[in-house]
Amino acid sequence: MPTTRSMKSRLSMFAGALLSLLLAVPTLVNAQAGNGLEYRIGPEDVLHISVWREEDLDRKVLVRPDGGISFPLAGDIQVSGRTPLEVQDEIRSRLQRYVPDAEVTVSVDKISGYTVFVLGEVEAPGQFTLGRYVDVVQALTLAGGFTPYASNRNIQVLRRQDGREVTYEFDFRDVSRGRNLEQNIILQSGDVVLVP
Repeated sequence: MPTTRSMKSRLSMFAGALLSLLLAVPTLVNAQAGNGLEYRIGPEDVLHISVWREEDLDRKVLVRPDGGISFPLAGDIQVSGRTPLEVQDEIRSRLQRYVPDAEVTVSVDKISGYTVFVLGEVEAPGQFTLGRYVDVVQALTLAGGFTPYASNRNIQVLRRQDGREVTYEFDFRDVSRGRNLEQNIILQSGDVVLVP
């Protein structure tokens, strides 16, 4: 059983490592901003869809668990995994027959579909539903950091991709020292961060 002194020492190390990482984050954020990272709609999100000068076509719609929505005159549309701009363009295209030159606006009114999970040797494991994208370090911070028993060199990110499980390795010690920052990936909805 670790002593209070050793626990304080580990917490102090985690805080110091996190601070040094945060100093390195602006470079990483600027690189990702250049990649055009845009919000992707997910199930249970609420969209506000409006068509200019068409009061009957101004409403909030809930994205169904299957990732679709229904909108008058446009029918069923698959929106999960798409950006609001892509959905806006599709609705505009579908409405052309009924409302020529329709000005359509799609915005995300409530984000519920972006959920990540942090499990294992962290202080507050669980499910986190967020209103913005987070990377691995931010998810670990949301989970309260590591327990004294954590192996912070062998963290895994589990992701379901094209029907199969993909694993990404994450070494917190490297990242906290400003090395191999590319492993601090932006998490996708449904990702599981597993701390052994």
